[in-house]
Amino acid sequence: MEERLIGTVSRGVRAPIIRQGDNIVEIVADSVLKAAASENIEIRDRDIIAVTEAVVARAQGNYATIHQIAEDIKAKYPDGTIGVIFPILSRNRFAMCLKGIASGAKKIILMLSYPSDEVGNHLVDLDALDAAGVNPWTDILSEEKYRELFGYGVHRFTGVDYIEYYKELITSCGAEVQVVFANDCRTILDYTKNVLNCDIHTRARTKRLLKAAGAEIVFGLDDILTASVDGSGFNENYGLLGSNKATEESVKLFPRDCQPVVEGIQKIISDATGKKVEVMIYGDGAFKDPVGKIWELADPVVSPAYTAGLEGQPNEVKLKYLADNDFAHLSGEELKMAISDYIRHKDADLVGNMVSEGTTPRRLTDLIGSLCDLTSGSGDKGTPIILIQGYFDNYTNK
Repeated sequence: MEERLIGTVSRGVRAPIIRQGDNIVEIVADSVLKAAASENIEIRDRDIIAVTEAVVARAQGNYATIHQIAEDIKAKYPDGTIGVIFPILSRNRFAMCLKGIASGAKKIILMLSYPSDEVGNHLVDLDALDAAGVNPWTDILSEEKYRELFGYGVHRFTGVDYIEYYKELITSCGAEVQVVFANDCRTILDYTKNVLNCDIHTRARTKRLLKAAGAEIVFGLDDILTASVDGSGFNENYGLLGSNKATEESVKLFPRDCQPVVEGIQKIISDATGKKVEVMIYGDGAFKDPVGKIWELADPVVSPAYTAGLEGQPNEVKLKYLADNDFAHLSGEELKMAISDYIRHKDADLVGNMVSEGTTPRRLTDLIGSLCDLTSGSGDKGTPIILIQGYFDNYTNK
C-alpha cells in the first residue's frame, strides 16, 4: 500500500445561514456531503464533523431578551440590591447579561477582579501593580483609589474602558452602581449579602466560599434562565453562561439538548456513506493569546455534546523521544521501522510513561475544539461546520 504523506487536515465547510426552526441535523450532514462531493473528498471512518454551538442554538431559537433576564433577576433578588462579582470584560459575552441584571435591580455593587478578569482581559498591567505597591490578593480598592493609582485606560484590542462602560450601562437601566476591586469573593459580603457570581470555571468554589461566609442569596450566571421565563429560551445546565449578544436587547444562549444533534448527524452520514464518523458541537477553543493574554474560553465547556468515540484523551508516544533515546543508534529506514513497530505495540494507557512526555495532556474534545475554533474563526468566513480528517492517524497509517 502506498505511504500516506498527509496527516491531519481541517477544512471549514460553508453552510446556509441558519435560522430558528431549521433542521440543524440535516443541514450539517447535507453540507458535509455536498462539500465532500464538490472537492472529491472521500469520507472515512473516524473522520470528525464539528459544528459550532452558535448555529445549533440559533436553529433551536434559544434566545432571551433583556426583559426576560430582568424578570428572573427580580424573582431571585426581591430587595433589588445585588453584589455582581467577577464578570468577564466583554461587550459580546457579558454586557447584555449585565443590562438584564441591572434592569431587574435597584442597586448593583460591581466587584471586578484585577489585574485581569478570569479569561485574561487586563484592566491594569502587572508591572503597574508592582510600581504602585499593590498586592491583588489582599488589597481591596475603591473606584477612587483605583483611578488614583492607575488612571484611565482602555483595553488594547477593543479600545474600551470597561469600568466606565459597565457603570454607564448599569445607570442607563435605572440602577445605582458602586465599583469595587478585589479578588476574594467574600469581600462582597461587606457590601451586601445578596450575590450573583459571574465567574465561569471557578463558579462552584466561589458559591461554596460565599455560602460558608454567610451570604444569604447566592446564584451564579449558570442559575439565571435555567427555565423559560415569559417564553424565553433557557439552558437548564448553564443558564446565561456561554451566551452571546444577539441584538441590543437580546442574547443567544448556549444550546441545549445537544446529544441527539450529534448522534443524528452521525447516523445520516453513516446511512449515506457506510462510514462511522465522530461528531461534536464546539464553542470556544481553549487556548491563550501570549500578547493580549486572553484565555479563549468564555464558554462553560468547549464541547457540550459529542459522540462516544471522542471520549478521553490522546494516547500517543513522542517520536523525538524515541528517536533520541530508545533508537538513538538507528537511522534511515531502520529507525522508521523500529518506531513504527513501537507505535503498533504501544501500551493502551501511556499515562505516567516517560515515552509520552511532551504530548499534550488534554481531552480530545478540548484539543479538537481549539482546532475547530481556529479553523472556523469568529468573523465572516461562513464556515460553521468543520470536517477533520486524519486526526486519529499516526506514523504507521498507510
